[in-house]
Amino acid sequence: MEEAELARKAIAGDENSFTILIQSKRERLYRMAYTYVRNREDALEVVQETVYRAFLAVHKLQQPQYFNTWLTKIAINSALDFVRKSKKVVYAEPGAEGSYEPNHNEEAMDLRKALGSLDEKSRTAILLRYFEDMQLKDIADVLDTPLSSVKSIIYRGLERLKIKLEESESIG
Repeated sequence: MEEAELARKAIAGDENSFTILIQSKRERLYRMAYTYVRNREDALEVVQETVYRAFLAVHKLQQPQYFNTWLTKIAINSALDFVRKSKKVVYAEPGAEGSYEPNHNEEAMDLRKALGSLDEKSRTAILLRYFEDMQLKDIADVLDTPLSSVKSIIYRGLERLKIKLEESESIG
């Protein structure tokens, strides 16, 4: 069954359709949560909170074709809420366990550190664009930001990443 049809049924109250949609998005949700909280247990907690919030609000979704964008927005907000509530400083942990394990070579560590130094909006826009392969229009919807601003945010964020990576390269 097509995703939009499943979303339409989920909005109408079909729990089975909602479950199928969530199952198809579970790895993506976990990866996204992991990029914010950097450990398996916290990422699983964020995914659980995301699914709970989505289940409670799915009947409010007006356009089934935007289910993915809507769910992504909930996941990002859940992850940011978790980080704010726990007031944790997020570090990349070389020994972290989980089904999503980023490559722990030096370049990957430098990239994660550089991404962590960006402001929330820039980091989120870059993660969605280059790690989740989202379209710019969908990113604009998730961030509640005009498309032209999303392009600027990504451009400036990439420039800052480039500078951070060059700095870490010259240090190491």
